[in-house]
Amino acid sequence: MRSQMISVNGWGAGRLRTVIDPDLLSPEKRAQILQGAAVVFDRDGYEGASMSQIAREANVSKGTLYNHFESKADLFAAYVGQRCSTCFEPLLQAVDPVAKPAAALLEFGRRMVTLMVSPEARSVYRTVISEAGTFPELAQAFFKAGRKNSVHMLARWIEREVADGRLRVEDPEFAAEQFFALCQADFVTRYRLHLIDMPGRAEIDRVATGAVEMFLARYKAA
Repeated sequence: MRSQMISVNGWGAGRLRTVIDPDLLSPEKRAQILQGAAVVFDRDGYEGASMSQIAREANVSKGTLYNHFESKADLFAAYVGQRCSTCFEPLLQAVDPVAKPAAALLEFGRRMVTLMVSPEARSVYRTVISEAGTFPELAQAFFKAGRKNSVHMLARWIEREVADGRLRVEDPEFAAEQFFALCQADFVTRYRLHLIDMPGRAEIDRVATGAVEMFLARYKAA
C-alpha cells in the first residue's frame, strides 16, 4: 500500500500521520464514515460535532477517519454533497417527453412537494442554513446541486413545450422558478419549522394540482 508520513497542524508538534493514496481507500469505509457523520451533524450541527464523536458513531478509528477526510470541514462538505445527491435525485429524473403538459407538470410537482416535506431534505436544509455564514461555499453548492439544477432542467422542458406549440412562455427560467414557488405553497415552511407533521399523499396532490392549474392558466398556449 502506497503511503507517506506528513506533519499535520493541530496534531501537536512533531505529530505525524499516514496519508494513504486515495485510490487505495475503501469506498465501503467512506460510506460508513459518512453515515456516522450524518447522524452527528444532524444532531449537533457543524460547530457541535467533533471528529472523535464521528469516529465513534461510524465505528472507525480516528486514523481511518483522517485518512479519508483531512478535516471536519472536508467531511462536512462531503456530507452535504451526499445529502444533496440523495435528496434531489428524484427531481433530476427527466420529465416524460411525450406526456401532455398537465400530466408532466403534475408528476414533477408531486416529486417536488414530496421532496420538500421529506425528513431528509428538512435535515440538510436546516444544517446548511445554520452553517451558511461560516461556509458560504457549501450553501452555494447546495443551491447549485438542488434547486438550480432542477429549475434548469424544468426550464429546458418548458422550452421544448414552447417549440411544440403547447406552452407560450417568454422566459422559461423565470417560469420554472414560478412553478417551484407554487409548489411550496401552504405547508412547506410550516413543515420546516416543525409546526406540522409530514403531509400525506392527498395534501401533496392538492398542492401539486393547484400549482399545475395556476401555471397552465398563465402559460398554456391558446
